[in-house]
Amino acid sequence: MTWLALVLLTLGALTGCGAPAFGAGAAPPTGAAPADALRVAPPLAEARRILHVLNRVGFGPRPGDVERVRAVGLEAWIDRQLHPETIDDRATERALAELASIRLSIPEALREYPRPDPGLREKVQNGEMTRAEMMETYPPEKRPFRIAAELQAAKTLRAVESERQLQEVMVDFWFNHFNVFAEKGDVRWYVAAYERDVIRPNALGRFPDLVRASARHPAMLFYLDNWLSARPGFTVPVGPNKGRKAGLNENYARELMELHTLGVDGGYTQTDVTEVARAFTGWSIDRPQVEGRFVFRPRMHDTGEKVVLGHRIPAGGGQDDGERVLEILTHHPATARFIATKLVRRFVADTPPPALVARVAATYLKTEGDIRAMLRAIFSSPEFYGEDAYRAKVKKPFEFVASAVRALGATVDAQAAFGLARASAEIGEPLYQAQPPTGYPDRAEAWVTSGALLARMNFALALASGRYPRVTVDPGALVAGADPRSPDAVLDRLLAVLVAGQTSAETRAVLAAQLTNPEITRLSPDDRGPANTDVAKLAALVLGSPEFQRR
Repeated sequence: MTWLALVLLTLGALTGCGAPAFGAGAAPPTGAAPADALRVAPPLAEARRILHVLNRVGFGPRPGDVERVRAVGLEAWIDRQLHPETIDDRATERALAELASIRLSIPEALREYPRPDPGLREKVQNGEMTRAEMMETYPPEKRPFRIAAELQAAKTLRAVESERQLQEVMVDFWFNHFNVFAEKGDVRWYVAAYERDVIRPNALGRFPDLVRASARHPAMLFYLDNWLSARPGFTVPVGPNKGRKAGLNENYARELMELHTLGVDGGYTQTDVTEVARAFTGWSIDRPQVEGRFVFRPRMHDTGEKVVLGHRIPAGGGQDDGERVLEILTHHPATARFIATKLVRRFVADTPPPALVARVAATYLKTEGDIRAMLRAIFSSPEFYGEDAYRAKVKKPFEFVASAVRALGATVDAQAAFGLARASAEIGEPLYQAQPPTGYPDRAEAWVTSGALLARMNFALALASGRYPRVTVDPGALVAGADPRSPDAVLDRLLAVLVAGQTSAETRAVLAAQLTNPEITRLSPDDRGPANTDVAKLAALVLGSPEFQRR
């Protein structure tokens, strides 16, 4: 089957050429006023509002979800999502039980998944040990890569199966905001605890608590090298590096201001970066390869006076110097504006409406960074429910994978989630492996290329065809009531189920053109028997459409 026509259509729609009509996520027509300048876009009708919320607040609807939300009421459903502790999610937790590493403390992870003995490879090479003996001594399931692999599977399983959809969206959002790279040194042993103990419990809490927790965690301290940052002239007193000179490292200080709080245009200077770095000297890790715990080392700390953004921090403050910096940064108006902008970008549009950003920033300052309050401000705003916002966002690869599995009504267990996590990597987003501290981007241009779209469509075909082990897909259930001998009827049913029947004329025409394809109708050119529509392949085409690529 050729995907070329659909790839070109989708690429054009997602980059603005041949995009859906204004009000379905496209730019306004030439001469129209910007969405936030003179008016607020017309509100969505009820069914579209529910679909919109399911695609933004969660990872997309499963069959029947629109009806379930309508039954409880949209506002009530959102309120429950804002309080995930009220939602019974024991089924998901049971499914996660076999992923043992995600529950381990850092010392336990270091012990249970030890570093390889460098002598093993040498013994295999010189014939002292067979490869089979090495595998028995150091089996794959006990190697450190297993920690990230199980964390990837857990993230995927939760996105697909959890009833606490908003919590999973926010865990993904904040992990990218406070990104650490799981493949950097000792971070591979720290990353599961970092998400579990820093990101997840604070995802709907207070932003200052989230910043403070990330600042003290070994994963962040190691990733941005702050654990080695010391006052000028400090000499390492013990250990393998005894006698080595250590100095100031500005990596964490710079990213703390540029990416975590104030934003790149937040009004700080290079002098502020240096002063913040001085304040965090001595914030380190106790025995990184044995304990991996936060420790403050007074002898590494610069005890002098510091001035950060005009605030004087007296000499002799010790660990409190860093705590004072966090207080200054998290209460700064630039931080409120920066966090509001990122949240509105995630939930409304790649170009955040300025008036909504201002209101969310005001909520931040009023509530001292209450994330739940900021989300309420977004979810109750006319901008969030405007036609301009509907399908205005392009799904990241991970969002696409999770939403496709959910749309097909597939069931997933922990073992199946490994394959789906690999699929996310294959189409561009290997989980926990964004190397830069920016994490994965939340704008369309980062994800829209012809090669990336082709990879998405190949995934959709493999998924709908049941090629992912332990991912149970029943395409026939999606088209119940449609005559399989009528490809048109099957297509209409799939469009209704997978994209709520809302496609452009161009998309419908491209999909309809495939109905004469022998691979879809299972006919040879001279076959005169009745058509027998290949529902899986047709479903994959719908999943590849521009309408499904958007949320």
